[in-house]
Amino acid sequence: MVDYFADNGFGNAVAIVQHPSGVYHKGITYVAYQGALEDPYVASYNHKTKEWKGPYKAGVSKMGKDPNRKKRIDNHGKPAILIDDADYIHIAFGGHGGTLEDGDNPLGNHHYGKNLHAVSKKPLDISSWETLDNISVFGTYSQFVKMDNGDMYLFYRHGAHRSNWVYQKSTDNGVTIGEPISFLKHKRRTDILAEDSWYPWVTRGNGDDIIVAFDYHICRDRNNTQDERGHIPERHNLYYMVFDTKTNQWKNVKNETLEMPLTKELADEKTLVRKIPDDWTFQAIADVGPNGNPHVGVLVGPDVGANRSGPKRIQHFGWDGQVWLKSDTSNLPKGDGIFDVKSGTEVSLYLESQTNDDVGEISRWDSSDTGKTFNKETVLLSRKNSGFVISSLIDNPHPDARLIVGEKVKGSDFRNMYLLGDNGAVMRNKNEAQVLKNED
Repeated sequence: MVDYFADNGFGNAVAIVQHPSGVYHKGITYVAYQGALEDPYVASYNHKTKEWKGPYKAGVSKMGKDPNRKKRIDNHGKPAILIDDADYIHIAFGGHGGTLEDGDNPLGNHHYGKNLHAVSKKPLDISSWETLDNISVFGTYSQFVKMDNGDMYLFYRHGAHRSNWVYQKSTDNGVTIGEPISFLKHKRRTDILAEDSWYPWVTRGNGDDIIVAFDYHICRDRNNTQDERGHIPERHNLYYMVFDTKTNQWKNVKNETLEMPLTKELADEKTLVRKIPDDWTFQAIADVGPNGNPHVGVLVGPDVGANRSGPKRIQHFGWDGQVWLKSDTSNLPKGDGIFDVKSGTEVSLYLESQTNDDVGEISRWDSSDTGKTFNKETVLLSRKNSGFVISSLIDNPHPDARLIVGEKVKGSDFRNMYLLGDNGAVMRNKNEAQVLKNED
């Protein structure tokens, strides 16, 4: 037995932004990740029988097939997964803005790949899939949300950096999907040579709400007179808003209605959690407690004058009903993470980090004071001379399977994939987990 379930994860096989990467449904956890040639793979684990199935290739990405491409692994087309009310499994994958060959992009610009929607041919059967032509090919960073009434929402950026963020909605289990509706607006700036760009993270809130945490990308022109570094991954600030799917109204944390699609000016006025003008941000996250008070976070690192920032550490902010309160996260190691708000006072943070002696670690940090302070509770996985990429929390997770992890091993593009829960990694027969060997 081994503690990984597959060895064919490829590149950054999972990430927090493309999500959910897994869903627990009727006793089984289903997981999706990026495999060889950037194609999507899906596996499942039955918690009662301890039986694994898969992984099966669920579609063919337009990316990852060109050996002459300078950037060998794009990583933007990782799959998001959802199970509809008829028990069909859906994934969205393969996009990084589409190409000129796909035609005009009315909501942004082009880059690479093609966003695709695949559905299992039979309910709860991951062995055979059909790719449908009912979502925009220009999408990237796919994020699925399903509401209690069965309505399906697919959120994504409609193109490359200089594009609106949109959602498409289905009320018939994904058979038909509505046209893209913009909720974050890209536009040209007049003060500097740049455009407004965004990076939101979208998830279920309470009741009929969908919640969104996001940061702002100054999409500078490659040749500009403000920063000689040109176009760099520079992001700032942290924002939060709510989409009431019952009324189709967007609102801020104070319940004030927002005009859509949201502009930078209105975002600064109505949705700002914290202004972070000098340091760089990355990967906003959010969750909401049963009392309705949201928790939001973002990675923050210093601008060191290079094309990347210095190492980033999570900052956490909690809404107390009147103002956003900043937590003390100075004891947290640098690394990416995801929140799980369990009650009005209890918050957990699942964190990937690297120790000083080159040990990659996945740990859980708990707070009993509404996120004001966090203390390390347990280490779920550690590996010497390697690191990890982590998914968002699995949708409706079983305690034994809360998130998916890819191990970054030096000298290889392939990753061992782990399913982690409260008791560590879910085990699998080694012969089954050695997917690459079995394919050979």
